[in-house]
Amino acid sequence: MEKAEIKDRIREAMELRELTQSELSEKAKIDKGQLSSYLSGKYKPRQRNIEALAKTLNVDEAWLMGFDSPMEPQLANENQFNSDDERTLILSYRKLNDKNKKKCYIYTNTLLTNQQMEEELIVNAAHKYTDVDATDEMKQHADDIMNNPSEWK
Repeated sequence: MEKAEIKDRIREAMELRELTQSELSEKAKIDKGQLSSYLSGKYKPRQRNIEALAKTLNVDEAWLMGFDSPMEPQLANENQFNSDDERTLILSYRKLNDKNKKKCYIYTNTLLTNQQMEEELIVNAAHKYTDVDATDEMKQHADDIMNNPSEWK
C-alpha cells in the first residue's frame, strides 16, 4: 500500500477540525510560510513541527506522516477511564472543533452546577423553619437526621 502524503493528511485534518491555515499556524506556533510550504508539498515538516501539528489537529503522528494507522491519537493508558461511557465521551470531545468544545464545556459546567445546587437544596430543605430562625445547632440536628440512613428505612 502506498503511503499517503503528509500535505494531504494535514489538509484532511484541518477540514475535519474546521481550521483555517492561519488558525492552524497560530495554534501550532508554526510560521505561516512554513505551513504553506508543507501544504504545497514543497517541504516536509521536521519532527517537532509534526508533533505540534498532530497535537493541534488532535491526530496520531504516524497517521499524519502518511502511515496506515488510526487517525485518532492512541491513548497512553486506556485504563485511565472509569467506564466505556467515559471513554466514549472523552474521545468524542477530542473530535469536536473549538467552537463545539466550548459549547460542551459550558453545558457540562452548567449541568454540574445544577447538580450541586440540587444536592445542596436536598440537604438544606430541613433547615427552613417558618416560625423561628434556625440556629446552627438546629441545622446540625436536621443534617444528622437527613444523613442518617436508618431514618430513611
